[in-house]
Amino acid sequence: MTITAHSPSAHAARSSEPEVLLDVQAISKSFGGRVVLSDMSMRVHAGEVVAFLGANGSGKSTTLRAVNGIIEADSGDIEIAGVRLNEAGAARRAEARRSAATVFQKIHLVPRRTALQNVCAGGFSRLPAWRSIPPLFGAELKEEAMACLERVGLADRAHDRADSLSGGQQQRVAIARALCQRPRMILADEPVSALDPRAADDVMRLLRQLAVEEGLGVAAVLHQPHLARAYADRVIGLRDGHLVFDCPVAELDDTELAALYL
Repeated sequence: MTITAHSPSAHAARSSEPEVLLDVQAISKSFGGRVVLSDMSMRVHAGEVVAFLGANGSGKSTTLRAVNGIIEADSGDIEIAGVRLNEAGAARRAEARRSAATVFQKIHLVPRRTALQNVCAGGFSRLPAWRSIPPLFGAELKEEAMACLERVGLADRAHDRADSLSGGQQQRVAIARALCQRPRMILADEPVSALDPRAADDVMRLLRQLAVEEGLGVAAVLHQPHLARAYADRVIGLRDGHLVFDCPVAELDDTELAALYL
């Protein structure tokens, strides 16, 4: 029997669904008259890993950059953790965007600072300016940063310089730094592109673990379909700025996947 939208059973089913942490509605973006994203809509729920697949220039990273504010969409709307950005004031909009921490392909750690000091940087937005100098980090922030390093399995390297760590370890430090921001979700823009296969698996396994155990939403731009199959709940395929498919990973069709790269 089909349950209608007005039945009590349908309401109960909707209310039991995980919280929507990111709701992107019909956003578009052009650069110099070239359309790079057209009418893109998607969602990320709490505890869910969503992988973006597609060729270079398909609009994957543009979507995440519109969410985190690196660029502004030309049209459409974005809601983060219940805050509709088009309707929010500047302070509320910035607060909402802080709840979506970004992990980049280029890790951007400070090489001569320790792993712990780099992770403390995730808490800068909560500190007065004079407390954002490494020697002045308070004990509370250091304790929180250490807990974040523990969560990514690197507490034993807390006092090592960032440039002494492997690429995979540096990316885990970057994830710990994002966690120190106290996010509701993580936007991972090609987080494993510069890593060897084993390190890439380690990073994706960590992101999966954070989604499952911490209830974070994760949106990850990937160039490796096998990692999407292994670690994502849902896969979004983009081609030439257009959404091609948005489906559970179990329903990912090989033919549709291959067509993204033609």
